[in-house]
Amino acid sequence: MKLSGSWITAPATQAVCAALTEAGHQALFVGGCVRNALLGIPVGDIDIATDALPQAVMQLAADAGLKPVPTGIDHGTVTVVSDGTPHEVTTFREDVDTFGRHARVAFGTDLHADARRRDFTMNALYARPDGTVIDPLGGIDDLIARRVRFIGDGATRIKEDYLRILRFFRFHACYGDAEAGLDPDALAACATHLGGLAGLSRERVGAEMRKLLAAPDPAPSVAAMQMTGVLSTILPGADARPLAPLVHLESETNTAPNALRRLAALGGEGISDRLRLSRAEARRLALLRNGASSTMPPAELGYRYGVTDGMDMLLLRAALLDTPLGPKASETLERGATATFPVKPADLMPGYTGPALGQKLQELEDRWIASCFTLSREDLL
Repeated sequence: MKLSGSWITAPATQAVCAALTEAGHQALFVGGCVRNALLGIPVGDIDIATDALPQAVMQLAADAGLKPVPTGIDHGTVTVVSDGTPHEVTTFREDVDTFGRHARVAFGTDLHADARRRDFTMNALYARPDGTVIDPLGGIDDLIARRVRFIGDGATRIKEDYLRILRFFRFHACYGDAEAGLDPDALAACATHLGGLAGLSRERVGAEMRKLLAAPDPAPSVAAMQMTGVLSTILPGADARPLAPLVHLESETNTAPNALRRLAALGGEGISDRLRLSRAEARRLALLRNGASSTMPPAELGYRYGVTDGMDMLLLRAALLDTPLGPKASETLERGATATFPVKPADLMPGYTGPALGQKLQELEDRWIASCFTLSREDLL
């Protein structure tokens, strides 16, 4: 089996491989780039595994006219920039001792040992510079079956880095077969080791949850998180039930996935702090939740919040209440978003000034909104 695509044949990428192979070392594409290429989806980051030691990678890259950056050299990773494209080059590794995310690693030359320390079988796929695929642990079969499975013992993999619990659910949402369900052994391992999640930084948890909720359909994964206790551990009070209706409504309305909209559907206590949301994210999350729980009709939501936020609020409201969106919701929302209140402050002056002016404007605006924007300036005055 061979990979193909412009990413692998790019001169910049082949130059990185040549810098290693021409010195007698291995250069093997690994992980996400191989997985995505086999699935026929876009390749993002390019990771390369090698038996060359990190200092040798630095020297060979410099000798080839490339730019080596020691981004994680203590753990064997050197970023090699070739024609402006970064390539993460990491020496084959084997964990000697693990302490959660922190591990003492030994560099080596054994591809199988390197593969065994990775998280999922579909991520332990390698490819030579010519695209020939190497599958040391049977990852291709799992990838074809859309089966996310830990390498070896799931508990061992999780204890190496407890974030792998969340990664398991995210990978199922992105690459798994929803009809086949989640791997039962992996689910059992996740449920057994929930305690390790408390030691993760909130930044890492938040980043992982954003990625999970941005998947095309994260509902089955999040439901499984709730069933195993993972969801309540990282986000107490959250409820997975509105997520499936929301994803369905998004599909019906051709609305692109949005992690914050979906997070608003889940709810929970202290979301902003627990997931380390930015201030802008926290404000928008509160805006969406408040709008969805209000009694404003679609036209008023459109007028007050615009089409984008207004539609998010309508989708959330329908999902939370488990009700249809309404056949003309989008049209009504659009009408409200384009409406312009016909009365200006000057129209009420000098009869009204100060707080009385603001109160009168608010009163007239409320009447105008209640009329579905039909009252004219003359009607209101």
